[in-house]
Amino acid sequence: MTDLSDLPPARPWRSSALWPATALLASLALWGYAVTHTDVSDLGDFGLVGALHPAFWAGLALLTAGFWLTLRGPYRHPAWAPAYVVGLLVMERATQAVVYPTPLYAWAWKHDAVIDHLLTAGRLQSADVVGDMAVYDQWPGFFAAQAALVKLLGVDSAAQFMAWWPLVSSLMLLLPLLLMYRTFTEDRRLVWLAVWIFSVANWVGQDYFSPQSVAFALHLGILAIVLRRYAGGTSAATGTSGKAGGPRQAVWTVLLTLLVVAVVISHQLTPGMLVVSLAVLFFARHYRDKVPLITTAVIFLAWCLTAALPFLSATMPDMLRSIGDIGGNVATGYGATPTGTGAVTTSWVARLLSASVLLLAAVGALRQPVLRHRALPLLLLALAPLPMFAASSYGSEMIFRVLMFMLPGAAFFAAAALLPQARTLTAVEAQGTRPEPRRFVWLPLLALLAGTLAFVPSYSGKDRISYFPPAEVDLVQQVIDKAPDGSLVVAADRNYPLAFADYWRVDHYWFLDDAREHVDRIVREPAATLARDMASVEAPGRAYVLFTRGQFADSEMNGLLDKGQLDRIERSVAASPLFERVAGNSAGSAYALRSGTETPEPKEAGR
Repeated sequence: MTDLSDLPPARPWRSSALWPATALLASLALWGYAVTHTDVSDLGDFGLVGALHPAFWAGLALLTAGFWLTLRGPYRHPAWAPAYVVGLLVMERATQAVVYPTPLYAWAWKHDAVIDHLLTAGRLQSADVVGDMAVYDQWPGFFAAQAALVKLLGVDSAAQFMAWWPLVSSLMLLLPLLLMYRTFTEDRRLVWLAVWIFSVANWVGQDYFSPQSVAFALHLGILAIVLRRYAGGTSAATGTSGKAGGPRQAVWTVLLTLLVVAVVISHQLTPGMLVVSLAVLFFARHYRDKVPLITTAVIFLAWCLTAALPFLSATMPDMLRSIGDIGGNVATGYGATPTGTGAVTTSWVARLLSASVLLLAAVGALRQPVLRHRALPLLLLALAPLPMFAASSYGSEMIFRVLMFMLPGAAFFAAAALLPQARTLTAVEAQGTRPEPRRFVWLPLLALLAGTLAFVPSYSGKDRISYFPPAEVDLVQQVIDKAPDGSLVVAADRNYPLAFADYWRVDHYWFLDDAREHVDRIVREPAATLARDMASVEAPGRAYVLFTRGQFADSEMNGLLDKGQLDRIERSVAASPLFERVAGNSAGSAYALRSGTETPEPKEAGR
């Protein structure tokens, strides 16, 4: 596919650079002003969306318009598209790191605890020592690398840099995406528009400080190598054969093997997705070399039968029961039920954004048959994750993971839907760029602008759940510091910072994970029921119950317990002689079960 944007600009570089530079710098200036004038001390139901200064929205709109007009205008330069995409990633992924004084996401804090465990223990440990958390010692690649980084940087913990991980992990995706797209087209407009669409559609939140973020980048890197170096045809970008031989092929095989090993030892799901993707490409005859598929399958199987065997043996019955239960796997994909105007609205915005990209991808594939034929491997890669719906719910997250793995291929064809039909470069056209119908410029721009703006509520609309203010971090840290070895920390759920801190010496229990019958008993008789649940802790350990802002936000917005029920539980514990208050501030409070106190017998239901 030939792109007229590859022609040299008709105007001198200095003249043509003035307005793209002005638009880019102005949008970043608006963003800088916005993030320094955004107050996140009292987030509402719409999360960061309701707190952002209006200048943020103006800057994002200006950035999008500048990118599109730079991409589609008659005087283009190859440097501007990547500059605008990096600007987009900064505005998308660095905003939260700047406006929030502490890292987001309880899962990120959990991963920090795993790294702290590796640094403290100095080795991997089994389930008889760390219980269920041993699963992270069975896939230690990401955590071992981060532990080494913590030592290298000389910081106390990963919490000091993990707030910036969404930006870092998103930048890591650029190279493999570019390599994949450039395999099938020389059109820089299509390549960079696809990268932009991928960035705004990737709202599912797997870019945070997690093994998935790195494994996904490695997954795309492996696919890019296979498509460019093991394919039997000719690369559209380089015009050379994709199949190398001799020493060069051996080098690529070694690199491929190292990347596969890194994926396999870091994450449970991604290797399975990788095997499926490689199998689809191989059996569709888009590369003839068996080495990538066999290498990946053998390494994955070897790891499952050795290091990961304890975890897989324990979970295999549940995994087998979920196979084929597509309705159940999809239905649980949104976790609990969003409750309240903000949670419901942002959930629907996210779904509509994803549906729009997938619909555009279908339009692009139908509208450009030549591209569909040339880039059929990308179309297959977009469809390959769909069977995973029948495999497992993956802890109520399979729908999110499937969407993420579909996005690289879907974004490419969605970009094709927003561009005019490819034209053949002729001597007449070489004299200049023909004007396009206005609808081909402005209608796609509106679609791109709507999608880019929709990313913000999709990605940050539930920050009331994900953000933990410094006071909440301090409160939990006080409890962990006071807790003797063998202690128990009880909370409604795990949505608070340091929820897994010191898990090798302190147990953690979240009563909303229990059966509904037991939760109802806690709501009816909060203090007495919790005291009985906590009474088994032996001295010198102590039992603590923790109430924090994050738990309340998660429970309310996901329809678990409402504010009235949670307040009643806290008031009951605070007023009970069975408990004493040991810590508290504006973000919550903590109570310890008094030692030597006899707990009352449970009342019969309905009394």
